[in-house]
Amino acid sequence: MTMTLGALTDAIVQRASGNSRFIVAIAGPPGAGKSTLADALYCELTKRGEKAEVLPMDGFHMDNGILRERGLLARKGAPETFDVRGFFDIVNAVRKADQDVLVPVFDRAREIAIASARSVSSETRFILAEGNYLLLNEQPWIQLKNSFDLSIFVGPSVEVLEQRLRDRWIGYGLDEAGIAAKLYGNDLPNGKRVVQNAQEADIKIDIWE
Repeated sequence: MTMTLGALTDAIVQRASGNSRFIVAIAGPPGAGKSTLADALYCELTKRGEKAEVLPMDGFHMDNGILRERGLLARKGAPETFDVRGFFDIVNAVRKADQDVLVPVFDRAREIAIASARSVSSETRFILAEGNYLLLNEQPWIQLKNSFDLSIFVGPSVEVLEQRLRDRWIGYGLDEAGIAAKLYGNDLPNGKRVVQNAQEADIKIDIWE
């Protein structure tokens, strides 16, 4: 299903009618365009006079030292390499809307999460949470099931995902061997896991424009 950005924003605003705090989950496999969509929705909502903020799941990557200790460094980005409880706690804090909440942001260039790098104001109406595993039907991720007011699943074809992911790692200067290791050893297996084990979303799109 293809959906325009305007129509998607309309659907969010209509669903949020009467709510002073509305949390949207934007989920899908790596390379699906979740971050781009979240940023576009943020801009569109802001143009309409709404207050919005993006809450990326990537800020909850476990530190490389912990992943190394657990033998998971090569699988960084897989579901088991995130601080799910930390993300759950932040979402619950944001849900209350009674104070500003500081949230972490992932610096992809340095491969580290930076604590308290972004503030979610208590006056922000729309929270756009985005990440691969927000709708994953596995423990402990399934604990997030009732944390969102609206869920969007973005799932383009495997061919599109592979090319986007390849372009991403080329952009970070990886050679062909490094790209192959990232793609076939981690990203694409993670993507298939997301698609095969996703809970039903309120809105499911292949692409948006």
